[in-house]
Amino acid sequence: MSVVSILSQADIFDELTTTQLELIGSICTERHYQASDVIFEENTPGDEMYVIASGEVQIQVDPSLIGRDSTTGPHTIATLRRGQSFGEVSLVDEGLRSASARCSMQDTHLIVIPRDKLMLLCDTYPQLGYKLMRNLAADLAMKIRHTDLQVREKLTWAGEEKRK
Repeated sequence: MSVVSILSQADIFDELTTTQLELIGSICTERHYQASDVIFEENTPGDEMYVIASGEVQIQVDPSLIGRDSTTGPHTIATLRRGQSFGEVSLVDEGLRSASARCSMQDTHLIVIPRDKLMLLCDTYPQLGYKLMRNLAADLAMKIRHTDLQVREKLTWAGEEKRK
């Protein structure tokens, strides 16, 4: 499957023309990972985002990094599959990664998009940049809402456990 056809399946590239997808495809690289490989660690700098061509990736947070006791290790907050993207926050800011990404399936194939080259494309082609940033905002809003729901659920369960 070509990089452009993989990108066309990702929500973050919704409504981009074939030409716009080809421009983005021209700056991409491909990487392959095996089960349990770490793609990136929480609290490390990031300068690229990823689209899953095949396989599965777990997004994890480690409670011990904020001083919480964690006997179970990192907590998986999302499991992503083909066509989904991650690492997008590094496109918006140049802060540290808010979570780790770990491959959870053999032969996982990722499309890697470097921030600097993508931002140059957005500056050079404002319509592409506008569509991409609109889609990026929608994608991040959906992920924030999902995480908010997880937090609320955890707080609800913790409250019920205390009442027992």
